[in-house]
Amino acid sequence: MVKIEHSLKFVTEVDETHPSGMQLLALQKEMQTIMLEGALRNLIVPALKETLDEFNAGGSWAILKVAE
Repeated sequence: MVKIEHSLKFVTEVDETHPSGMQLLALQKEMQTIMLEGALRNLIVPALKETLDEFNAGGSWAILKVAE
């Protein structure tokens, strides 16, 4: 099976005056990315499961999955 990785990206806008925003921005960029990607994976992927299952139903030549 050949895998094609997509380059779809998300952007998070942070209010730098909010206490939680200040805490996030105080972290190193790498940790910010890890935390935000983890939140996206935990919140959005389960919400997309039904849609992905429908999209992939009967998929004889390609299956869409969320990359780890």
